[in-house]
Amino acid sequence: MKKILFFLGVVAVSAAAGGLTARAIAGRSASEVAYVEREVERNPSLGTHFTAYEADKYPDLTYAAENAVKAVVNIEAVQQIELPSRGQYGYDPFLEFFGFPQSRGRQGDGEPRYQERRAGGSGVILSADGYIVTNNHVIEGATKLRVKLNDGRTFDAELVGRDSATDVALLKIDATELPTLPFGSSDALRLGEWVLAIGSPYNLQSTITAGIVSAKARSLGALSNDPEDFSIESFIQTDAAVNPGNSGGALVNTRGELVGINTLIQSQTGSYIGYSFAVPESIVRKVVVDLKQYGVVQRALLGIGFQVIDQEFIDRMGEETGIDEVGGIYVGSVEEGGAASEAGIRKGDIITEIDGVAVNDAATLREHIARRSPNDKVKISVKRAGKMKLFEVTLRNKAGKTDLVQKDDVDFAEALGGKFADAGAKLCRELDIRGGVQVVGVKSDGILARARVKQGFVITHLNDRAVYSVADMRKLTGKIRSIDGIYPDGRSASYVLVE
Repeated sequence: MKKILFFLGVVAVSAAAGGLTARAIAGRSASEVAYVEREVERNPSLGTHFTAYEADKYPDLTYAAENAVKAVVNIEAVQQIELPSRGQYGYDPFLEFFGFPQSRGRQGDGEPRYQERRAGGSGVILSADGYIVTNNHVIEGATKLRVKLNDGRTFDAELVGRDSATDVALLKIDATELPTLPFGSSDALRLGEWVLAIGSPYNLQSTITAGIVSAKARSLGALSNDPEDFSIESFIQTDAAVNPGNSGGALVNTRGELVGINTLIQSQTGSYIGYSFAVPESIVRKVVVDLKQYGVVQRALLGIGFQVIDQEFIDRMGEETGIDEVGGIYVGSVEEGGAASEAGIRKGDIITEIDGVAVNDAATLREHIARRSPNDKVKISVKRAGKMKLFEVTLRNKAGKTDLVQKDDVDFAEALGGKFADAGAKLCRELDIRGGVQVVGVKSDGILARARVKQGFVITHLNDRAVYSVADMRKLTGKIRSIDGIYPDGRSASYVLVE
């Protein structure tokens, strides 16, 4: 379960709640007590009539809970962690005592040793033949996946595909006639509507909590701290209790329909304190269909840089732009050859609607584009020089084309498995290069790790094509065949990938 740490002011909250149960006693025998459910106890101090239980005023969540829980599973993700060689540390009985397996083999033989690391999460069965949706962060880096059904059966799972931009992943188990959870509509959710969160917090499988929809289209900057990443956040916020292990579980409405995938919490401690967030069904459905059909998400891009027009924007840029009213999205830049540019949208335009839906925040804009695929058309309403214009925009992929992306046309940055930054001007001068992409972090499950590329390496060419910036690298698609570059000490290196 991903956690977000916020420094919150201390707020003292006091609440008092009282319930009165009226009862009628026939005779003097205590055994003849009879409870009256709906008799009203009048109490002037409450300011209104009060009943201990008013069933007709509260939703009946039993149908949704009893049916939806059957389709929610527990997921165990096993990751193999390579340990230092025996020659470096040798056998340590202290670690053995505390549950870390140690090999007593001959030291210095150079054989790799591994230790299993296990993590847990939840998932939702979408089809009777075994397709299961969960969070990407639940299964990321796993070498083995195990699924436990609500009825106690367990299966090994295969990863069909994953999408870090939305934190969604699709698994498949070899089973039939499984209970499923149908999609509902996250668009139709209303603030204050009751929802249920179902999952396996702290490995307590089939745990159900209830709450209301607190907000929609929340953007937290939680999926990535890298502004270059195509992370898409438009979370449903609820006050249903969600804890570590709930990740990937179901958020359902009172009809027992899937309206979101529980993903993260806002907490100082790592445990639930009042707010939880789910990826909406509108995004989950699109990602799942793409992963099942293509093995990769068909991501559409509008090709603009933008800012939300709020009071802060007006205070900062109102005089420069002439904008004095909040609302809409300011187009700060337009990518040459991109979808917006080709349709006629220009820098300085104000986007007010997409397909008739008002757009006043970044999350709403990203969500509506994220539902689309390259070559899809959207109608965008724009205010320009005080006049409204309507543009029909044909969306494009990240390479600036309208074609669908094939599974082998991987996202280079994701396939490489690292964190990247533009090589600064000082470093470029020292290395005598025009530009490049520096590796500032190496993940355990990517090409860089397998090729043993070290942090600090500056990539100058991919597949013999020059890359001068992270933006250049993110436009590349295809299959990575070779990596060329230079280390900060001036040592050049080339890596050729062999299938």
